Amino acid sequence: MAPRRGQIYFANLRAGPARKRRPVLIVSRDERNRWASDALVVPVSSRIRHAPTHVILDSGDGGLPQTSVALCEQVTCLDKGVLDPQPLGAPVSAARMLAIERCLLLSLGIEPHPDFPFAA
Repeated sequence: MAPRRGQIYFANLRAGPARKRRPVLIVSRDERNRWASDALVVPVSSRIRHAPTHVILDSGDGGLPQTSVALCEQVTCLDKGVLDPQPLGAPVSAARMLAIERCLLLSLGIEPHPDFPFAA
């Protein structure tokens, strides 16, 4: 399986009886997603809370059934084996990914460089 950047998958996030399925947004590069056994993801929640590191995803974005939020401060690496076989839908829009990239930079404490394509 090679998930694509911007796609949303359901993932099994805990083993055993506490297993929880949650949507996650793929943020790793497509080149990496083709060869690696894992992927960098941002969890998605339907519990909307506004924060500088959150990006609102409208119902339908990436196939989401309801308005949700990408929790960019919780970026993590998941084994691709915990992802459902198919994404929820098409990747989120380029504009939405740009907002997620900005929030990832903020979450990681990386100051945008003026020449960086998505500098504020």
